[in-house]
Amino acid sequence: MTPYIIGVIVPLVVTLILRNSKTAKKRGLPVDVDGEPGYAVRNRRFTYTVQTAWEGVSTLAELFEQSCKKYQDKCFLGTRKLISREVEVTEDGRSFEKLHLGEYEWLTYGKAFEAVCNFASGLAQLGHKKEERVAIFADTREEWFIALQGCFRRNVTVVTIYASLGEEALCHSLNETEVTTVICGQKELKKLAEISGQLDTVKRIICMDDEIPSIASSVEWSSIWSITLFSDVENLGRENPVDADLPLPADVAVIMYTSGSTGLPKRAFKNALSIASHAADIELSTFPLGCLGVMMTHANVLATVSAVMTIVPGLGSNDVYLAYLPLAHILELAAENVIAAVGSAIGYGSPLTLTDTSNKIKRGTKGDATMLLPTLMTAVPAILDRVRDGVLKKVNSKGGLSKKLFDLAYSRRLSAANGSWLGAWGPERHLWNLLVFKKVRAILGGRIRFILSGGAPLSSDTQRFINICFGVPIGQGYGLTETCAGGTFSEFDDTSVGRVGAPLPCSFIKLIDWPEGGYLVSDNPMPRGEIVVGGPNVTFGYFKNEEKTRESYKVDERGVRWFYTGDIGQFHEDGCLEIIDRKKDIVKLQHGEYVSLGKVEAALSVSPYVDSIMLHADPFHSYCVAIVVPSQSTLEEWALKQGIAFTDLADLCVKEETIKEVQASLVKVAKKVRLEKFEIPAKIKLLSDAWTPESGLVTAALKIKRDVIRKAFSEDLSRLYAS
Repeated sequence: MTPYIIGVIVPLVVTLILRNSKTAKKRGLPVDVDGEPGYAVRNRRFTYTVQTAWEGVSTLAELFEQSCKKYQDKCFLGTRKLISREVEVTEDGRSFEKLHLGEYEWLTYGKAFEAVCNFASGLAQLGHKKEERVAIFADTREEWFIALQGCFRRNVTVVTIYASLGEEALCHSLNETEVTTVICGQKELKKLAEISGQLDTVKRIICMDDEIPSIASSVEWSSIWSITLFSDVENLGRENPVDADLPLPADVAVIMYTSGSTGLPKRAFKNALSIASHAADIELSTFPLGCLGVMMTHANVLATVSAVMTIVPGLGSNDVYLAYLPLAHILELAAENVIAAVGSAIGYGSPLTLTDTSNKIKRGTKGDATMLLPTLMTAVPAILDRVRDGVLKKVNSKGGLSKKLFDLAYSRRLSAANGSWLGAWGPERHLWNLLVFKKVRAILGGRIRFILSGGAPLSSDTQRFINICFGVPIGQGYGLTETCAGGTFSEFDDTSVGRVGAPLPCSFIKLIDWPEGGYLVSDNPMPRGEIVVGGPNVTFGYFKNEEKTRESYKVDERGVRWFYTGDIGQFHEDGCLEIIDRKKDIVKLQHGEYVSLGKVEAALSVSPYVDSIMLHADPFHSYCVAIVVPSQSTLEEWALKQGIAFTDLADLCVKEETIKEVQASLVKVAKKVRLEKFEIPAKIKLLSDAWTPESGLVTAALKIKRDVIRKAFSEDLSRLYAS
């Protein structure tokens, strides 16, 4: 009997020790700071805010040059060769472009630095002056990064613009920043040509592709601007080299527009991946004229890059990073500079070609992940939710023994992840990895060792699912465009869920009282309040908007710059932050209850029927309603099982039994996460058309544009309350 007793007691003791050690570990520590009174926390390993991790490096240009010299012969930038382009026509007459992509072709660090220097010289030879601004308006690709670093070598400020941007916002961003040179792809050049008469300062266009569209050629012929191929700019610079004019730390490196719909600060870690699964018929602004351009200095971005260096375990030249997020966003821009700093390889992909089953990948050929075999990648909760749903759908469709085996493996590993000594540990864990989870991990190439998630709170279910099925830690980050994506970051050994980690070494995080919302730093058991970020990563302010800058930024007695986020958080005992609310999302109902719209939406989005959701609360009513864009595959699968006849998704969305099924799912999820009754939408409206950046209903970062949606569907909302 003794061996059996030992077999029970030993795992139990080990579990208790691990639990106690995790509880005892301090990840953030209180710190004394100036400015508005509150509760401030710093990273446990640094008593000061980190500005640079490299001696003698104070700008992004210096950092890039240092890396290129150090890792000269290592592979750096990789792009897949296009083998063929085909058009598939479905039974209903719709056409879809399919790509057959080959191996990655690589530039070494040495060759990349040569290309950057040539581009910088060519830009000067074209007549672009140092004090003028360049805009990069394109999807993420090799030339984007080369152009960025080329501008830095000439101390030219870069304005970043999402490739999905609509005409109105495009005109606004280019005119407000007085851009004289635009670097873009062929697709974006067509957009520019259509609005050429509305652009006040643009003189030069540099096209990343080898062909110039005919519509753009006619614009060039009319002498509105000159158009030069990217390769020709490099050749011009190679033949006529110009000395570098390197920036100072305080020089503005980038002007980046926040992706919000109201000009309010928005969380940074996001992306534009909805394009991968939806197509839109309408193209509107990705952000309205009221949005804000954030001015980032070289010192600001370098501080975030330096801080992240200390967080990701074992980051080095053997890593391979899959780049598919928009470089127009600070997350991707900072991430690629981190990767370059340590000599890792960057392989470029796209949301449409990411996996073997992605929309644009020709059947039977490899997606970006399976060709590149990355070790690092970034994602946002919406994408990880889709990965989880996709895996579960495939498992459920197989059924039988395969499903039972997956369910058993998952439940055993989940027990272990939750700290149970009865879960699958040791040899059993390796067995399940080999039998079940190895196939799941192959979706992303099978070598992923770390995933960064941010942009919104990641649901506990999804985080655990990714942890178990892909066998990797997920580092949740919290930051904003205004803080150069710097804020907090969960450490690799922190297996807790629902939190965003301790402060990055470049930041102090302070909570201040918000009495109107009922959040105070004196609250028990945890201090709560508005999140304020301070440190060298906090940006200068908003371009040409001093009023908003004064409102959102403060400088304390020690010269530390603070940004007021508008987000509400609470600090756990170990110094980790949890985002619990947002000031502007709170509505007071008729009977005095407060509803946090964003919090409820995040909770309800876990429902398998939900693709997108907007909660609406009218102060003159005692309950909420919601507009839901359902998951087409999940809803249609349910309808077929129920024997419900329908012609298309629009027809299915208006059926009473469909609405009841989705409503019941929302109520079930709401009860599981313990929402109050008044927080649960009493009535819902189902919409069949997806919300994409092109539709104008969500930002390029997939955040809903609440005001735009409210106006677009005002009649539907009124009917929900009237019925």
